[in-house]
Amino acid sequence: MEELSHKRKMAIMAAILAAMFFAAINQTIVSTAMPRIIAILQGMEHYTWVITIFMLTSTIATILVGKLSDIYGRKPFLLGGILIFLVGAFLCGLSQNIFQLIAYRGIQGIGAGIIMSTAFTAVGDLFAPRERGKWSGIMMSAFGFSSVIGPTLGGWLVDHMDWHWLFWIFLPLGIVAFVLILALFPKTARRESETIDYLGSLFLSLTIIAILLGFSWAGTRYDWGSREIIGLFAAAIVFGIIFLLVERKAKSPVLPLSLFRNDIVTLSNIIGFLMNAGMMGALIYISFFVQGVEGIAPTYAGYVTMPMSITMVVMSTVIGRMITKSGKYKRYALLGMPIMVAGMLIMAFMDSVWLAVAAMITFGIGLGVGMPVFSLTVQNAVSPADLGVATASSQLFRNLGGTIGIAVLGTVMSTSLSSNLKEKMAQSGAAAAQLDEETRSHLSALMDPNMLLDQPKLKEVIASFPANVQPIAEQVVNALKDALSSSLTVVFLWGTAIVAVAGVLTVFLREIPLRTSNRLPQEGADKERSAELHPAR
Repeated sequence: MEELSHKRKMAIMAAILAAMFFAAINQTIVSTAMPRIIAILQGMEHYTWVITIFMLTSTIATILVGKLSDIYGRKPFLLGGILIFLVGAFLCGLSQNIFQLIAYRGIQGIGAGIIMSTAFTAVGDLFAPRERGKWSGIMMSAFGFSSVIGPTLGGWLVDHMDWHWLFWIFLPLGIVAFVLILALFPKTARRESETIDYLGSLFLSLTIIAILLGFSWAGTRYDWGSREIIGLFAAAIVFGIIFLLVERKAKSPVLPLSLFRNDIVTLSNIIGFLMNAGMMGALIYISFFVQGVEGIAPTYAGYVTMPMSITMVVMSTVIGRMITKSGKYKRYALLGMPIMVAGMLIMAFMDSVWLAVAAMITFGIGLGVGMPVFSLTVQNAVSPADLGVATASSQLFRNLGGTIGIAVLGTVMSTSLSSNLKEKMAQSGAAAAQLDEETRSHLSALMDPNMLLDQPKLKEVIASFPANVQPIAEQVVNALKDALSSSLTVVFLWGTAIVAVAGVLTVFLREIPLRTSNRLPQEGADKERSAELHPAR
């Protein structure tokens, strides 16, 4: 598609950006509202599953669609992804309990994985690597813009309307994106020589599921040393070995092992894995600090995260253009990663809303400077024939990192919170011990962290106590806030350490010039040599 006219390319990019924005806004609009939704559905113990299932299904969809889109073209998968995401969003709005919400978020994840994988690959089809720097920045801006308006709008909606509308309000945008893709995106011919790697796809999916379930359940539902967790990790190893054996003999492997002989692809994917593990694992708990510890209503909680999105939009757009102009990218990754680490360190020790805002600004700058690089490195290092599967491999490792990071840091969070709750409640229990048994039983309802995420209900519960008991109730709530704050510090420090390791690995990333054509240099040399040996008659 590189040979299409500039006007046609711009029209196609408008369609792609509409599809990406639709998927992104449906995620960011629920970010600040999710703690309240979880509290309403009484499912805090399953909070990480709402995030994990989305990442799990999107991860599997991403890697499977990568190779399929190389064979069948991007258009059918973009359309299919939008349609699946529409259905998932509609069903999420119908959820009556936490388990329905988890299931429907899984459907949304399938659609999101297909959209994101195909959209980023389509940009690689349209533009040479040198030009992709600019478009990577613009595509990140679409995410950033959704992050600016999504959390604030989501907070306002959950405060003033039924929460189900969070999933329904942007459904018309999805329909518009579907129509645009259908009308504008060119259809490409199927590669007749390529076959679908069903066996490899099966065992890759089983490996991913076993790994993610193991990390998700370890330390929460089951002990790390339990037979269930050990069994899942053992199954992941067995499935992984079978997958590797299958891929070595597959005619058209779903994830070619030859990709990982390229040091740039391998190191970029490891960095992406670690970066997302630390970043996603920590950032999902920002709302817990803002709403739970500081008591900010969801309507205003979005204003705390908004500076991160704004700075990311500005910096990613600027850096993307600088990459296109200079053809250099490593310097920006080396600059962005330490700034991200600094932002996360501020999160670890923040004790006010203003420090949270400072952390968001710092982190957003680092994210905008460094993040556009790692999509380019992989796409620039592979043949155009492997563009889809290479892009999918990059997103696979990022999604795996994010999902495992959420699961592992979720375990850190729950373990730390349990320990801190015992300590803080023991300190505040002396006054409560003087009360009668019925009042103490009523006070125990305040020891549930769910209460901190639903401030209106918390105020109602405190007001329901007699006047002489209300100060004790406030003391219990403050102890609960202290326990939550201390636990969040531990989570953010772990996240900081993981991102710092990714930053160190960036030093060793080999930089090669960004190509000005989708054709590899060797391909051009081969064609020139062929022309010399076989001149036109």
